[in-house]
Amino acid sequence: MTLLSQRIQRVKVSPTMAVTAKAAELRAAGHDIISLAAGEPDFATPDAIKHAGIAAIQNGDTQYTAVGGTAALKQAIVHKFRRDNGLVYAPSEVMVSSGGKQCCYNLAQVLLDPGDEAVIPAPYWVSYPDMVRLADGEPVIIPTDYNHRYKITPEQLDAALGPRTRLLFLNSPSNPAGMAYSRRELAAFGEVLQAYPQVVIGSDDMYEAIYWADEPFSNIVMACPPLRERTVILHGVSKAYAMTGWRIGYCAGPEALIQAMSTVQSQSTSGACSISQAAAVVALNADQGCVATMCSAYRHRHDRVIEQLAAIPGMRIAPGDGTFYAFPDCQALIERLAGVDDDVALAEYVLEHAGVALVPGSAFGVPGCLRLSFATDLATLDEALRRMRHALTPV
Repeated sequence: MTLLSQRIQRVKVSPTMAVTAKAAELRAAGHDIISLAAGEPDFATPDAIKHAGIAAIQNGDTQYTAVGGTAALKQAIVHKFRRDNGLVYAPSEVMVSSGGKQCCYNLAQVLLDPGDEAVIPAPYWVSYPDMVRLADGEPVIIPTDYNHRYKITPEQLDAALGPRTRLLFLNSPSNPAGMAYSRRELAAFGEVLQAYPQVVIGSDDMYEAIYWADEPFSNIVMACPPLRERTVILHGVSKAYAMTGWRIGYCAGPEALIQAMSTVQSQSTSGACSISQAAAVVALNADQGCVATMCSAYRHRHDRVIEQLAAIPGMRIAPGDGTFYAFPDCQALIERLAGVDDDVALAEYVLEHAGVALVPGSAFGVPGCLRLSFATDLATLDEALRRMRHALTPV
């Protein structure tokens, strides 16, 4: 007899964390392992941001904050959206959480009842479906593939939406594929969504700052302003400012939704860390040159990784528009290697024969692929790719 709820039994352990833990276990046992599994910037948090956190401690800024964030940080977020996106929000339409993941979780909790559906394009960030299940909702997955650059079409979106749909997650640029939707593509989604007024859009813009497509970044509110009143923009400082451990996410949307999300947060974690919030104020308000510098480095790594992956027989890889991930299609490689039947087995093969830890594409809803994080230095990337070429190239 189990004492666990049915809800928790439907949830899986994060595959990314499982692979990272396996790599650490092998490394501790003396194996030479390069882990390209976790999406963790290798840059140090910029000095001005670190100094702001230190100053917060020295100044005694170490007490509870308001559940939805300090006034200073909420104002900095309001300023960020106006400066970078041309979007106007009031502080009451903004909330701060302990990481971007909590914003997503809060949104699912306030929208979904048993039987409600959340539409999720694949490949997806691994946590979306399980967040939906934890809210007793049903994930509805829209499949994509390499030939369509892992992007859905308006027709696919229309076919997936229905009377029970309450939530749509859109992640652009996307983890794991690195592809971004253009303003025109988002506007086409907006036309479809006009016919489904009960659907709230969760626009996951976490990788906005790590973006290098030819046209300026756009989210669905920028592309289709009428959707502002049923869109929550999900964001954070982790990726753009190399602040993963500071645990600050934020979001903006209709006041009623934001206040409901704040109520959920008040009964779970309450306010985010006061010290981290003080540092995030400086991150958002200070000169953004550090962001551009890191983005330039990621793009350089991206170009190097794409070129080397494309040289491995059986791998297909298309250039991304942003993020620090590559997502090669490996189906031909799987078919060629004896004893390798799927992407999970392929990831195990690469770990065993090349000493490189990658995440199987099935964790993101697209079997037959692998995700590689290039959020590490070029020397490490070159060595990892050299090992992979050696292990995967026919003799």
